[in-house]
Amino acid sequence: MGESAARIWIGAARPRTLPAAIAPVLVGSALAWQSGAFHPVAAGLCLGFALLVQIGTNFANDYYDFIRGADTAERVGPQRAVAAGLVRPETMRRAMVAVFVASFGVGLGLIAWGGPWLLGVGVASIACGICYTGGPWPLAYLGLGDIFVFIFFGLVAVGGTYFVQVGRLTADAVLAGVPVGLLAANILVVNNYRDVETDAVANKRTLVVRFGRAAARAQFNLSLLVAFAIPVVFVARGLGAGCLLPILLGPLGWVHSRRLRESKAAGELIQLLGATGKFLALYAILFAGGLLL
Repeated sequence: MGESAARIWIGAARPRTLPAAIAPVLVGSALAWQSGAFHPVAAGLCLGFALLVQIGTNFANDYYDFIRGADTAERVGPQRAVAAGLVRPETMRRAMVAVFVASFGVGLGLIAWGGPWLLGVGVASIACGICYTGGPWPLAYLGLGDIFVFIFFGLVAVGGTYFVQVGRLTADAVLAGVPVGLLAANILVVNNYRDVETDAVANKRTLVVRFGRAAARAQFNLSLLVAFAIPVVFVARGLGAGCLLPILLGPLGWVHSRRLRESKAAGELIQLLGATGKFLALYAILFAGGLLL
């Protein structure tokens, strides 16, 4: 594969979104460590599965948004491989299938730790990745994308990572998934905030299209507030003051909120999209560090 081809596929994988896959595994594994049951192989398999599902979802989004007419020349966001003519639709579809098959194979390795019920979780994760923009009732087009991200990249990913290592699911594991899921959904909020006009034309009824940019800003800010409140709850539950480390990101969260409110050009929102992904990564690192402490 030539260098230019590699850049095309790396771009199609959307590196800015990958913190949404890494963060829950980091937090879930730190909580497992805190419980005295960290398993590096199981954690590595969780990370591989999460990354492959995220990339497969991004490939599916690239393919299905082109097929449905959401990605056109009027689109203001980062270049999409199929819409830009860099990758043929059938090639992207085959790549999507290959990545999801690989994720399924990685997920099978987790059955040794979590039992056969994980097969259902894995299949549901892959199915929702496809149905995010594909199928007869695409989640993103119905305004359900934020809920999908919150559940699967927050509650399921953190709780599942913890479960396969510890062997049980606790209230702390579910609670830890809340801020991760909300901050992952904030990445989607910024993305949809930028694309609201072209999404409306394509009948992609995201929450921003349905309720407007003011509601999107309120959602973004509320998610930040809840994410900063959860560490306080963890301290109240006796997990130690180290859990308060993510609150150090408060000023940065305020800056991001202001940038979302004041952004006028697509380029500003593209930069904020990357910054929101980095914010999630920083939050996960600090939260995991606090749990380890």
